[in-house]
Amino acid sequence: MTGISRSSLFGTLFARGAADASDAAWLQAMLDTEAALARAVERAGRAPPGSGAAVTAAASADFFDNGTLGEAAAATGNPVPALVRALTAQLPEPVAGAAAAVHQGATSQDIIDTAAMLIARQALDAILADLSVAAGSCAAHAAEQARTVMSGRTLLQQAVPVTFGLVAAGWLTAIDESRQNLDRVRSTRLAIQFGGAAGTLASLGDAGPRVAALLGEELGLAVPTLPWHTNRLRIVDVAAALASTCAALGKIARDVTLLAQTEVAELHEAAAAGRGASSAMPHKQNPVAAITILACTKQAPGLQATLTSAAEQEHQRAAGAWHSEWQPFSDLLTLTSSASSWSAELLTGLQVDPTRMRANLEATSGLPMAEHIATLLAPVLGRLQAHDLISRASARATADNISVTDAICADETSAAKLADAGVTRADIESAVRPESYLGATAEFIRRALSAHTAREDALSG
Repeated sequence: MTGISRSSLFGTLFARGAADASDAAWLQAMLDTEAALARAVERAGRAPPGSGAAVTAAASADFFDNGTLGEAAAATGNPVPALVRALTAQLPEPVAGAAAAVHQGATSQDIIDTAAMLIARQALDAILADLSVAAGSCAAHAAEQARTVMSGRTLLQQAVPVTFGLVAAGWLTAIDESRQNLDRVRSTRLAIQFGGAAGTLASLGDAGPRVAALLGEELGLAVPTLPWHTNRLRIVDVAAALASTCAALGKIARDVTLLAQTEVAELHEAAAAGRGASSAMPHKQNPVAAITILACTKQAPGLQATLTSAAEQEHQRAAGAWHSEWQPFSDLLTLTSSASSWSAELLTGLQVDPTRMRANLEATSGLPMAEHIATLLAPVLGRLQAHDLISRASARATADNISVTDAICADETSAAKLADAGVTRADIESAVRPESYLGATAEFIRRALSAHTAREDALSG
């Protein structure tokens, strides 16, 4: 199960979040499954009284050695057979017949798949907690910067103006949609796996469905309609929700890296001693959080693809495809949790520079407002003529390093037409003001904040 470890060289970057998909967590999740199964079979009358409690007391990862179990896994293709033997040996002698409750009716895949659901539940809780912080910070930025005008950028070039509040509202909406998706997966797609050797629970006779129901009750997991040994859509759904969350967080991090460039400098990460330092260039303050978020999120599509590819599994139990899920599933949970944790920190400490935003917008001397000016002139000159006039004026403004207003007024033919139509220089200068061309920006921010508030109220209620 070995994946990204918190104690490894890169652990503080890629395993920063509270999700735990480590070997130790997997071992405890498998032991928790075995213990819950023992309690279930006892409750179903298929094991002696006290056996469930005895197995539960013995099912602590502190009593087992991952290295030894890992070595034994090479002989059987997974660590469960060795774990069952070790757990049975750990049982106290006074509890007669307790060994009969260990692994009763189960196969190795039942234990590992159910453990995967427990691992996922804990990880999703951790991710959702960090995303809640990130969303709250985005909402604050959206409200506080609703009127902070900045350059909209399309194809990496300045376009029409927007506000930073609208940018933050877009981030907020993406995070809230991710949270909704993760919530749905957590509440509807996590379920026990309990089917026995080939999905029939034949070894339990008529008691199979009852034991399965009790196992689900013991673990707080749903009981599926059927065992899902080779129906891997639950794994695929978890992976898809994680990957889409990474997509949302990666977009935010990419925006921050672009807006934090020296030449742009509209956003900055929170400063701290030594934060963002370069090994070669003492002057630098690199956007560490945004960079690390991207380093996490860029791994997600490949991991999701591996898990989706592994979903094609043969007959009642797969040869290899199931086994291939364990590491990418662990890594995807860990990386998404890390990206979420970094995002909470990034957005909470994000520093906005409205003055720089305004300066960058004005550096182009009104060119981003060309569309608005053309809209103003279209009723006077006709849409195509207005477009051509502004296109020529924009080219002249760029070539002569003058404002677009000056370029329009310097064109004698155009100036005469505008004068005849009663369009003054003041009218053009008014149209060049960025605040005059924000369209539905305020309404869109209001909608994003309203939807966010409604979501938070629903969660708290």
